[in-house]
Amino acid sequence: MEEQQEAPQFNIELPEEVSQGQYANLAVVLHTQSEFVLDFVRLLPGQQSAKVHSRQILTPDNTKRLLRLLEQHVRGFEQEFGEIVLPEDAAQDSGAN
Repeated sequence: MEEQQEAPQFNIELPEEVSQGQYANLAVVLHTQSEFVLDFVRLLPGQQSAKVHSRQILTPDNTKRLLRLLEQHVRGFEQEFGEIVLPEDAAQDSGAN
């Protein structure tokens, strides 16, 4: 019988300058065979350019773990607060192009 190993426990430090977070309303994802790059962008109305405020580089394994974690949290959010309806999905459902 195989024994399951417990994941190692560790403390996560949240520095003050990071704790405020960065607002992003656009994400750009790029990938190579060995990594995924997630750029988080703030695009403001009336501006001709946008700035990447955060770049995260992940291995494919950790990208898939992040995807699963986000899916789990979106399900929990929707159970608590209702379905998140994206404008592009609502337009498709109504037959608009």
